[in-house]
Amino acid sequence: MLHSAFTDGLLEAGCDEAGRGCLAGPVFAAAVILPRNYHHPYLNDSKKLTVRQRERLRPEIERDSFAWAVGKVDPAVIDEINILQASILAMHKAIEGLSVKPELILVDGNRFTPFPGIRHFCIVKGDAKYLSIAAASVLAKTHRDAWMEDLHPLFPDYDWMHNKGYPCRRHREALHRLGTTHHHRMSFKGTTQLKLVWNGDMR
Repeated sequence: MLHSAFTDGLLEAGCDEAGRGCLAGPVFAAAVILPRNYHHPYLNDSKKLTVRQRERLRPEIERDSFAWAVGKVDPAVIDEINILQASILAMHKAIEGLSVKPELILVDGNRFTPFPGIRHFCIVKGDAKYLSIAAASVLAKTHRDAWMEDLHPLFPDYDWMHNKGYPCRRHREALHRLGTTHHHRMSFKGTTQLKLVWNGDMR
């Protein structure tokens, strides 16, 4: 069972990212402040949930949360500062977007840059240990998936509706056949040395 809180009395925000290993699309992060002693029978690390379970949890988390926000960092910035720093930047953007300032940030993983004025604690596999981090993982994942699904009709050959930008077979085949788009991360293995093409909108 996941823990509802890390401390006895501090206002905690769980923070997690989604999309670090993708070849295309932004990296997303979410920050979530859950009510004290919050409980949900199905909330868990997003990787352990089905697509349907995540989609059902998203509106419940957004409704039940004391505050929540999502941040993203686009591929061009990922290429400029690297994916680790971009993931941390996305987390900072999510924290900045919270309508309530937390007193402690619980970060999934072991790397983070201090956020001004707020203490943080890194927790390896925190999305499988604390509800607020699990909630953040669900929001980051579902918001990113929706973004990639919206892009799919503009770039159907890459099959982003199904692979969400990860290096699955159809995505890799399209890259070698067609080249990359402006939504691809050009610093990643699998996209370097490939030609850049344009075949969609520039958002």
